[in-house]
Amino acid sequence: MALRRSRPLSQSEALAALALSGVLSLGVMLVPAAPASAGPAPWAPAPVNSCGETGFDPLARQPNPDAPQQAPNPVITVPVPVPQIVPVPVPGPKPDNTRIDSVALPSDPCANPCPDIRSDPATAPNTVPGGGGLALPQVQIQPQTEPIPVPVPGGDGPDPQPMPSPDPQPPAPAPAAAPVPPRQVDSVELVNQVTGHGSPNRTDMRWSVDGADLGLMWETHPGQVAVVFGDTFGKGWAPGGAGTDQSDWRSNVIGYSSNRDLSKGLLLDDFVQNSRCHAAEILDSRKIKNFENTTIPTSGFAVGDRQYLTYMSVARWSLIPGMWWTNLGGIAWSDDNGRTWTKSEWAKWDNLFGLGRFQVATMVPHGDYVYMFGTPNGRLGVIGLARVPKDQVLNKTAYQYWIDGTWTPADGANELQATPLIFGTASETSVRYDQDSGQWQMVYLDVVRQQIVMRTAAEPQGAWTDPVPLLSTQDYPTAYGGFIHPWSTGKDLYFTMSAWNTYNVYLMHATLH
Repeated sequence: MALRRSRPLSQSEALAALALSGVLSLGVMLVPAAPASAGPAPWAPAPVNSCGETGFDPLARQPNPDAPQQAPNPVITVPVPVPQIVPVPVPGPKPDNTRIDSVALPSDPCANPCPDIRSDPATAPNTVPGGGGLALPQVQIQPQTEPIPVPVPGGDGPDPQPMPSPDPQPPAPAPAAAPVPPRQVDSVELVNQVTGHGSPNRTDMRWSVDGADLGLMWETHPGQVAVVFGDTFGKGWAPGGAGTDQSDWRSNVIGYSSNRDLSKGLLLDDFVQNSRCHAAEILDSRKIKNFENTTIPTSGFAVGDRQYLTYMSVARWSLIPGMWWTNLGGIAWSDDNGRTWTKSEWAKWDNLFGLGRFQVATMVPHGDYVYMFGTPNGRLGVIGLARVPKDQVLNKTAYQYWIDGTWTPADGANELQATPLIFGTASETSVRYDQDSGQWQMVYLDVVRQQIVMRTAAEPQGAWTDPVPLLSTQDYPTAYGGFIHPWSTGKDLYFTMSAWNTYNVYLMHATLH
């Protein structure tokens, strides 16, 4: 079954989801007019990299006037659930930390680094779902396995971790700062396709990354940026999204970049690999629907020589696009620069009754603290804020939650009471502190506005400016994400954008003033 988390909601779908969640009255107040759009861009051939490989174009374009306009009849699939008992060993197996040292890539950037593993790719354009003309739909009934997980005794599981000593922090006042003048966007342009066939990085041939999304980034040490992708697929993947029935599925992979001149694109130097020309899964998942379908990274940061990843454990995806249910949000760490990772046994936020406020977290170190911006599962939650001393990241008792202008100690249900930072919903937030301007920058997908937007503030608790549109999903269909490159500035904002239909990642550049 195709994973459906990543296609942005249309305005009608967003309203339906709001109604289902019982907040329709709020949603009505939030819904503005649809963003202005001049219509699809003129048709243009898909881009071609320096090796003659045809890539993807995420921009909405008019159909090719020289191509037949009659599209094949669309197929409406009606899933029929079929229950299936699935024994689930608990605890599960230990993570597979098999790793190999990277081999230098060929001096010719177009040479195949692993001809015994991957044949040379075709240069013909990749196609994505779509087309013109009137076509009548066909309806197909498709039986769909609905797993019913049943825990059974498992193996040894991960090694136990010592419980951190309680270290509650005292309350501290933290009123919102005066609002800053909002940034204006002069232009937003596509810089390069980062992943997949036809990209300058040739990730399909070099690391078996044919389809991937997200591309969240942080500076591991001066001169190097880690780039982490979500559900990733290799040889045999075809455009049109992600699906567990596709080959070579890894829940997440990590690459590295050292290219400072972002105007030339986000160029990847290497990936952590478990075999030749094959990016390794860095955070394991059980891959069992209704138990743990996948494990998705949500942000990364470094404190000293230790790297951290926040992640969400996804129990299942919803039939409503853009909605999902998590088991928990957690933190993992790495002491070998991202080669292997360990999930913390204690730094995790359970999604009890689906009420968890910090299931999709973004963490940013600044000063003496690491700040955590969190949203519930799905794309229709509000943003909460917490902070923790830098040396206590894995100690939940040391967290403070921003509640009514005060940093409030972690106690009972305080995390559920975190004051929303902005009015409205947000998803896939990305936050950084910009040294040039002395301001905080926040980028996220607003499914109600059908835009990826930016806000700025003088302090992490705000006041945050009104949203400034960066791009519209009418111009970039099925776009989501919006993860800021750490080497952005106050004038040049670089961020990654994912597109569901091509299921790959792109670097975007916004010029600000």
